Amino acid sequence: MPACPTCFVSGPPISIIYAVRRIERVDGITSLPTPPHDVQPPSLFIEPDLHALWVIAERVDRTECLGEFLETALHCLDELFGLHLTMLLLLDEKRRTLQTIASRGYQENGLGSEAGFGEGLIGTVAAAQLPLRLSGLDHTLRYARAVHDRAEALSGPDAVCREIPLPGLSNASTQIAVPLMIQNRCHGVSVAETLEPLSLLIREETLMAIVAGHLAAGIEQSAQETEDQVPFDGPLPTPPVVRSISSQRSFCFDHADDCIFADGKYLIKNVPGRVLWRILKQHQDEQRVEFTNRELRMDSWLGLPEWKDNFETRLILLRKRLEQKCPDVRLVPRRRGRFALEPSVKIALSETPA
Repeated sequence: MPACPTCFVSGPPISIIYAVRRIERVDGITSLPTPPHDVQPPSLFIEPDLHALWVIAERVDRTECLGEFLETALHCLDELFGLHLTMLLLLDEKRRTLQTIASRGYQENGLGSEAGFGEGLIGTVAAAQLPLRLSGLDHTLRYARAVHDRAEALSGPDAVCREIPLPGLSNASTQIAVPLMIQNRCHGVSVAETLEPLSLLIREETLMAIVAGHLAAGIEQSAQETEDQVPFDGPLPTPPVVRSISSQRSFCFDHADDCIFADGKYLIKNVPGRVLWRILKQHQDEQRVEFTNRELRMDSWLGLPEWKDNFETRLILLRKRLEQKCPDVRLVPRRRGRFALEPSVKIALSETPA
């Protein structure tokens, strides 16, 4: 294509018109790669991490309930960012503790385990409202495990049996903890860890912080919703009935420690435990089957905070603990804000005084 001389004149700009006289093929020019049939073309022109964040936002936005929302987020961190060992802890402002509501990649999921506010990595991140990344943890974790084993040896297993251990690697090399922040308020902490030293760096911390913002927004929205404010399009799916090899489940409420034992083994404590006890008692005394979130929120005996009680997250924790430890006693969603108790065994209740 011949060059056209440039004219420098005063006044309005002059439009220059070109005419194409011929086209020649030039070999050796690198062409754009042909994408696989299942890859969207935009992913070829943006950074992979940016595209992965878009995928996460799209997937969590399609979830129907808070439990699915949290599980989807952890699944995406695993699939898209290679964070195979993660956990989510939500803040109980009244008790000043953080409670594990979801985890992924661990042999024991640790649902219901707690970390003190301002204590350890998780509690420090919640108190400071800043992310924290630690490396070279092998010796520290071995020391903590030795202290735990020593306490059990001196005081017996009862000294620690009522505490669910946090999910985590006993020989983790690197950990990242990121607060779930929205409007300068911390809703909880997201944690990732690995055996490989220096494999969780500023990139992973930044990605986790972005996802943590989505999680905080979802939790905040869930706390503000009521069954009357959320449209409902149909019945929620019912999990399959689990038949137990035993004919009875025995639940005991320990008023002194504010916890429930199932068949002599620790199950759950505090508000989720009191919710379960209220449901079981009404089922036994009044033959009730269905319950609503609203009526339980208004029950003063449960001890829920008056502002932002996070009842939905407590119900998620209770449902998961029952699925894990007592699969024959189920809390089945009926519709938004309503659920049913569906036991497939006979339930026996007892109490120990304070």
